[in-house]
Amino acid sequence: MATHASMYCRLFGRHTSLPHFRKLFGQRVNGRLCSSATTSSAANFSSSLKTRSRQERLRDDSILPFSAFLTDSFGRRHSYLRISLTEKCNLRCQYCMPDEGVKLTPRSQLLTTSEVLTLARLFVREGVEKIRLTGGEPLIKPDVLDVLKELRKLEGLKTIAVTTNGINLARLLPKLKDAGLDLINISLDSLVPAKFEFIARRKGFHKVMEGIDKAIEMGYNPVKVNCVVMRGLNEDELLDFVALTEKKPLEVRFIEYMPFDGNKWNFKKMVVYQEMLDLIRQQWPDLEMLQTGRTTAKMFKVPGFTGQVGFITSMSEHFCGSCKRLRITADGNLKVCLFGSSEVSLRDVLRSGASDEELLQIIGAAVGSKKKQHAGMFSISKMKNRPMIHIGG
Repeated sequence: MATHASMYCRLFGRHTSLPHFRKLFGQRVNGRLCSSATTSSAANFSSSLKTRSRQERLRDDSILPFSAFLTDSFGRRHSYLRISLTEKCNLRCQYCMPDEGVKLTPRSQLLTTSEVLTLARLFVREGVEKIRLTGGEPLIKPDVLDVLKELRKLEGLKTIAVTTNGINLARLLPKLKDAGLDLINISLDSLVPAKFEFIARRKGFHKVMEGIDKAIEMGYNPVKVNCVVMRGLNEDELLDFVALTEKKPLEVRFIEYMPFDGNKWNFKKMVVYQEMLDLIRQQWPDLEMLQTGRTTAKMFKVPGFTGQVGFITSMSEHFCGSCKRLRITADGNLKVCLFGSSEVSLRDVLRSGASDEELLQIIGAAVGSKKKQHAGMFSISKMKNRPMIHIGG
């Protein structure tokens, strides 16, 4: 335990002795050491510890039907896990990757497929019902089909999704579906081939459109299309994207431009949800809001159209209060908030030989430290965070 404890202290940014670790970081509950915080201030350790102890009691008494380790101090139950399979991508989108590119993590420091599946099993056992595979570009990972097949075997996992740029989708989709893929999100930021190439810094528009058509042909409904809206680049195509939903079972999701390291975000480039909505309603005044029960996207539909449109309003109208997402990066770090800089290396804990229970203590401490909401768009733009390609979409 001393080895694991000293590692945990290092992971959480503290270099301290084992007794000091136990004093600040945990206490014994039913004979087990319960962790209680991540890279937060020492003042937060005490309150997080009380929450963790309370959650342990609830779990032991079978009062809480969901894992205490995946429930934060605000009662949010994290049943949705996004796993980045790779940092590599065959596009170079401006909002995702800096102009100069990114330094890839050495292969030895990335999660192996076996480690990915070990973590997935643990999270599903604790109550995760949906896993989304991201990247980089997940469909360039050579064994992505093997990953899908193994995930499909996990009892309790209801949904397996993938977010892809669509370049390889048409070719791989029949096998992906056979392996158990339930949902598809395809990134597409322009319907003009030349503009697509400018934004993505690579060719490939027609391959993406072929992938979208293939997904529809194979019965995926809806096929989600993610469009990051950037002023001066593609906000003039909003109506064209909505028009796509007239005949096709698409869910076009307009995403507010978000700040990440190297993507040159500024407020002037961002087109907020209300501005987009007003523009669309000028063309379709009868656009109706849908009551879907979702919290991430605000959903709308033009009456008579086959598909629908949504807005991801992370910047102008955050939905942190209902967030149930966790992320694992390709190098094995757990991020409890997309916009937070705090991360915990599950890879290092795994490779130390830690037991499942010790892993859960670390995960529970990280989840327990999750803040009520992100810091707001202007503060986020000044905070240190990874480029999006290193986080996983």
